[in-house]
Amino acid sequence: MVYRIDLFAIFIFLGIVQAFFLSLFFFSKENRQIKANLFQGLMVLSVAACSFEILLCYTGYIIDALWLVDYSEALSFVIGPSFLLMIICLIQGQPGKRWYLHFVPAVIWLFLQFPFLIQGDDVKFNAWIGSYHTAGLSFRHVDVDVFSPPHHSEIILAHLTTYVIIGIAITVKAFRDKKQLFWRTEQTTFKKLRASAIQIALVVMIIIVVKLLHRDDMGDHLFAAYMSVPIYLISFQMISQSGFFKQPSLAEQQKYKTSSLTSDQQQILLNRLRLLMSEQKPFLKPDFSLPELADQMKISVHQLSQVINDGLGKSFFEMTAEHRIEEAKHLLKEKPNIKVEEIAEEVGYNSKSSFNTAFKKLTGKTPSEWRG
Repeated sequence: MVYRIDLFAIFIFLGIVQAFFLSLFFFSKENRQIKANLFQGLMVLSVAACSFEILLCYTGYIIDALWLVDYSEALSFVIGPSFLLMIICLIQGQPGKRWYLHFVPAVIWLFLQFPFLIQGDDVKFNAWIGSYHTAGLSFRHVDVDVFSPPHHSEIILAHLTTYVIIGIAITVKAFRDKKQLFWRTEQTTFKKLRASAIQIALVVMIIIVVKLLHRDDMGDHLFAAYMSVPIYLISFQMISQSGFFKQPSLAEQQKYKTSSLTSDQQQILLNRLRLLMSEQKPFLKPDFSLPELADQMKISVHQLSQVINDGLGKSFFEMTAEHRIEEAKHLLKEKPNIKVEEIAEEVGYNSKSSFNTAFKKLTGKTPSEWRG
């Protein structure tokens, strides 16, 4: 057996590794408390599992693990419902119990597959080369007739397409109901809804095109490679929203001690800062950072740091938290029908738990207790 390792295989493999890493992040204790993260993690993990089987079959390494042939078919029925439930959670905050019935087709398909999954290596080998038409390999003789659902690729694709269409329709309706422009929204949730809808719609389109051009499953590696692209985009989006790369250095934080700013200049900058924070409210952006604020004020980072530390007697992060919580206090009273998770996001928090911690620290109450 000659194994095939090429750029497609490498690209798919790296995407799978990244997807498994992302799913661990989504399933972490803090992040899974937000249901949208839980379902996005399930969707990413299902995509990774399906891509892994494609990778094994494409490279030929499946010959060393024939028991994995078709193991991921039932998981293909998890991707669509996970996407839809993620959309529902982003819009409504919490899906009803009846929404979990959308995973029933995956269970039914697994049940239908069971007679095949318990077969020996010869049956699995024949299924593999029958789908991938591997050159130089001949079918093995088997005496058992195994039931297999007909036209499984078409059924899986139809199922996924249906859920994607429903999810996109719900997304578009949410944009209209909230009077948000699809291509120009600045709200984080709507940006995530837009990105998710576009990415999965393109995935489905690629799969359809590949299936039309390769009716014998010969092109699975093409859409498996493309499915790695959204994984990389999600990773980049998460990193870009993180404050990890936006921390000023210790040296930068200390520079203001030797700054030439006079007391009058500091007071002028402090007044500008207060005006900017109250009128433009840049702290509502999840990726709000000290360098970004300094750029808005047209001053250096260390000058801004001096103004905040000397003028307000607090750090940038303490100042940001105070502004966000103060905004949240007003929203909790003014919008009693809006969920706490949505309020947290409106004031710049990506995590409900982080919001609750900051709110309790500054007010002595939880957001729900404050709302009364």
